Amino acid sequence: MTSTLRRLPDGLINRIAAGEVVERPASAVKELVENSLDAGARQVDVTLRDGGRALILVADDGHGMSPDELRLAIDRHCTSKLAGDDLVNIGSLGFRGEALPSIGAVSRLTLASRAQGADAAWQIRVEAGAAGPVEPARLPKGTRVEVRDLFYATPARLKFLKQPKTELGHVQDTLQRLAMAHPQVGFTLSDGDRQMLRYPPAGGDDLFDARLARLSAVIGRQFADNAMAIRAEREGLRLTGYAGLPTLNKANAQSQFLFVNGRPVKDRLLQGALRGAYQDVLARDRHPMAALFLDVPAAEVDVNVHPAKAEVRFRAPGLVRGLIVSALRHQLADAGHRASGSVAEQALGAFRPEGAPAAPQGGGRGGAGGRAYAYGDGARWGGTYTPAQAAYAGPGMREAADTYHAPLPDIDAGPSARAESPDGAPTPAGADHPLGAARAQLHENYIVAQTDRGLVLVDQHAAHERLVYERIKAELAERGVARQGLLIPEVVELEARAAERVAGRAAELQRLGLTIEAFGGGALVVREVPALLGEVDVQGLIRDLADELEEADDTLSLEDRLHSVCSRMACHGSVRAGRRLTVDEMNALLRQMEATPKSGQCNHGRPTYIELGLADIEQLFGRR
Repeated sequence: MTSTLRRLPDGLINRIAAGEVVERPASAVKELVENSLDAGARQVDVTLRDGGRALILVADDGHGMSPDELRLAIDRHCTSKLAGDDLVNIGSLGFRGEALPSIGAVSRLTLASRAQGADAAWQIRVEAGAAGPVEPARLPKGTRVEVRDLFYATPARLKFLKQPKTELGHVQDTLQRLAMAHPQVGFTLSDGDRQMLRYPPAGGDDLFDARLARLSAVIGRQFADNAMAIRAEREGLRLTGYAGLPTLNKANAQSQFLFVNGRPVKDRLLQGALRGAYQDVLARDRHPMAALFLDVPAAEVDVNVHPAKAEVRFRAPGLVRGLIVSALRHQLADAGHRASGSVAEQALGAFRPEGAPAAPQGGGRGGAGGRAYAYGDGARWGGTYTPAQAAYAGPGMREAADTYHAPLPDIDAGPSARAESPDGAPTPAGADHPLGAARAQLHENYIVAQTDRGLVLVDQHAAHERLVYERIKAELAERGVARQGLLIPEVVELEARAAERVAGRAAELQRLGLTIEAFGGGALVVREVPALLGEVDVQGLIRDLADELEEADDTLSLEDRLHSVCSRMACHGSVRAGRRLTVDEMNALLRQMEATPKSGQCNHGRPTYIELGLADIEQLFGRR
């Protein structure tokens, strides 16, 4: 079938272009808010109705437009942001001149603006691409864009929109990302009846601190309290922002926010670099929290590869990935044994039964009235007397209550029971260390240590696993892992494919101190093991390595794959749960944790210790 070539009508061309730029209400909001930011706005207010279908209203206090500029603003490919027709050096969020005409092609658009210093405001209306005359308007400053009946000119597009609540959620996510990138600009989001978001502009001249304040408002205070500051530069690239400690992680990547030159992006290269940096401190099904801002020379990045400008292309992707991975790994190492405070909060929540009321605040152990006294069948009735009530409780009741609450004569509250005894006994030796002094071992796996601020509960297997892992990596980097020959080589039976996979990595494994050979028929013979591991279950180690190599990402570098195998080997060589430790061994483990990078979590991202302050403990017992 043949047909004659013809030019499509302008109205149809505009609707096709609108389909690329305006996918849903959130897309329109993004384009309009980016225009406000490019106009130098310090306050941007967004109002929606019916999830953006009925109304999208964006008002700002930017420098505004003149009547002549209003006429040009609604024409396709008219822009003030592309100086010299240079598509290489783009320094603004918008630059194509497509947003307003695309939105106007599928809705009823009213654009009102007052140029900075002008005596009057002007407006122009566009309905399904047809523009009206420029008219006087009432507007004190800036620009106001009103979009009504989105997609009324293309009814088929309405079928693809979700429920108003869902569309509102997408708008909220879009506005939050822009708010994170521009902390010195205020943002609000309203549905006409209530205000969902309100971010006042951050004060001060320090953009780094302003970003942390804005991130705290958007992501939550928990992230701000448990985030590492990131600052790194390399060959003209500058990386700043904040990344969460490994123990502050999520089941998905929704809390990863990446920006390039102030533009929110979703880029696989950046997400892969983030995943690679946390590779040996998080399990594969967990994701770190981060907000990273990459500043790149405009000529080194192409932002013109996606209609919504959500993807970018780097001229030197290897340099970008290396900068992100090295900066994050450096900060993870500097964090030492630090773990996120969310671990202690989760522990405190687990201590309280579901539905139990919060512990009373203040007033001591007996509530607002002070000490409480039992009366009658207290165990059955649960009644109490305050001291004032006890005075009227009947003959002998006051004396009986005082006797009941008096300290037992056999109790000696010495330094082993508390950080400091009433007579001023010194703090137990070692309690001034960050992880304190070992006091006991529970269930032959958990070490209880006392600090000058509270107590620390350590998972000895998880902690030692991290220590062994870091030692193997350090030894590998310096001189290769020392090997220990087996007196009798051990034969391990595997499935044929698994055995082939492990044998194919024999050279890499030998660098880690593990010497293996194919033995035919799906069997492997193990002749040497890493000396660091001591006595090790060779059968279990080889089977786990086979699983690890099957799951390993083929795109990982040799070093990353070696570290992945190191992690599995460290798990087999660490102190096992169920081993009884002496006090000296427990204290030695605590001191090594304090001196070892990333020791706040094991190789799988689980916390190695939980710290509870005295205030937390007192709250559990209702003393606060």
